[in-house]
Amino acid sequence: MIQPASPHAGVSLNGLSFQYARASLFSRRPAPRILHDIDLHVPPGRTVGLVGESGSGKSTIAKLMLGLLAPTQGQALLDGRPLTAMPARARARRIQMVFQDPYSSLNPRRTISEILTAPLRVHGIGDAASRAASVRRMMDAVGLVPAFAGRYPRELSGGQRQRVAIARALMLEPQLLICDEPTSALDVSVQAQILNLLMALQRERGLGYLFISHNLAVVQHIADDIVVLQGGRVVERGDAGQVYFAPQHPYTRQLIGATLAVPQTEELAA
Repeated sequence: MIQPASPHAGVSLNGLSFQYARASLFSRRPAPRILHDIDLHVPPGRTVGLVGESGSGKSTIAKLMLGLLAPTQGQALLDGRPLTAMPARARARRIQMVFQDPYSSLNPRRTISEILTAPLRVHGIGDAASRAASVRRMMDAVGLVPAFAGRYPRELSGGQRQRVAIARALMLEPQLLICDEPTSALDVSVQAQILNLLMALQRERGLGYLFISHNLAVVQHIADDIVVLQGGRVVERGDAGQVYFAPQHPYTRQLIGATLAVPQTEELAA
């Protein structure tokens, strides 16, 4: 049974701002600020949807949550501890990422079994027999048949490859997944299957998700809360239904209008 989380559990960005030191390698001018005073909290068992157009700062927030960048101002915390003070391996055990394109994020020269075993081997977890058992359990958890273990990514469909990517992200049993446009490269009917899988895994494992997308309809389907980002600033936040069906900011209404212009399947809208 999943125990109630403490108020500090999960990943938090507190008053966080970020800018690179210089505009370019050949310039002495300071770079423009990318993020401005961001407050964001992703607790266990909940999904926060982060929405905004390209260049709004979504990917930078993901890098800060992974500890790959240090904030210029403010703090990025994991369970109340500064992320950048944690060893990289410790961060990787707690926070993992599911990328947009499962084909480019999977090693084409490795079988599915080898891909899923790699995180355990790198972190020195278990022996060969226990790792193989863990791979079998995880493949079953994401809906992949055992016969796929010996196949290569090119031999699977896009939806199957994304299931492999999700399985790989879960091999170290993290508490947070950062999902960066994880369905945008898939057919819409397959998108619904992957979204439903993510929601089922969250219920079973108490995972927290930061779900990054430009598509508010997809985010509304999976998220508990939505944060809307424009030009590195949060312009709206709230319950997913409230933000989607009663948006307050003109930019949010613009994003919803763009979403409604693209047909959605019944599975995704349900």
